[in-house]
Order: sequence, then structure tokens, then C-alpha cells
Amino acid sequence: MLKKIRGLFMPILIGGVMIGGIFILFSGGNGAGNGPSQSPSLANVIVPELSLLAQQGEELFNVNCAACHGDNAGGTDNGPALVHDIYNPGHHPDQAFVRAAITGVRAHHWGFGNMPPVEGITQEEVLVIARYVRELQQANGIATLPHDMQ
Repeated sequence: MLKKIRGLFMPILIGGVMIGGIFILFSGGNGAGNGPSQSPSLANVIVPELSLLAQQGEELFNVNCAACHGDNAGGTDNGPALVHDIYNPGHHPDQAFVRAAITGVRAHHWGFGNMPPVEGITQEEVLVIARYVRELQQANGIATLPHDMQ
């Protein structure tokens, strides 16, 4: 009887490993079941119909920001979600995005480390990206709140 149980152990183990490997392959390795992605989003972000300027911002965002800030600014393991109350225009105006992208920023709202400057990006491009982020924020109920140091 013990010999029969031992004989079944290896096929069961191999089958389990194969099933697990197939799951990881089709889930993009992140366990989310949503296929491979360069920058899977941590937050579910509602994407509205975007203005023409915000559509341009989306393209710039995808090239310059999505690797860390995720699809639709929903955040990743490498950077915070920008579709979040802390980044509302009253706390982080558009110029804060410009400063962060052009000069980098010291970690202060997150545990991802310092944000390095984005090489080759211009202030005008960051302002177009900010338009995209603001339209995403608005569609997700993020409004301008007064800055409160508490």
C-alpha cells in the first residue's frame, strides 16, 4: 500500500507544477489573471472619454510615466497611483508634477524611494500629461481639496 502511495506522489507533484506554470504564464506572472503587461495597475481606474489634449497626455504618459505609475496612473509596485486623493490639485498642483518630472522628487508620500528626473521631458509635455491625469482624477471622484498639513 505504501509503495502504491509513493508511486502516485510524483505524477501528482508534476501535474501540480505544470498547472501552476500554466497559470503564471497566462496571468502575466503577477497572479492577476489579466495577461502580460508592462505596468499593471494596482488601482481600478475609470477611464472617461478624454479631451484631445488629454489623449495627447495619455500617449506621453504611457511613454514616460506608466512604467512606474501604472496603466492609467493606477500605480505599480514601483510608483504610486496618481489617481489618488493625495495628488488632488489642491495638494499637488500641476506645477508639482512639472517639478517632479524635471528635477526629480524626494520620497514623501510613498515608500518607493526617490523619483529621479524624467530624462528628455519638457515642461510643456508634463503639463499635457497633467491634463490627462486631471481628467482621470475627475472621472474617479477626485476633486480639488484645500491643502491641509495635518
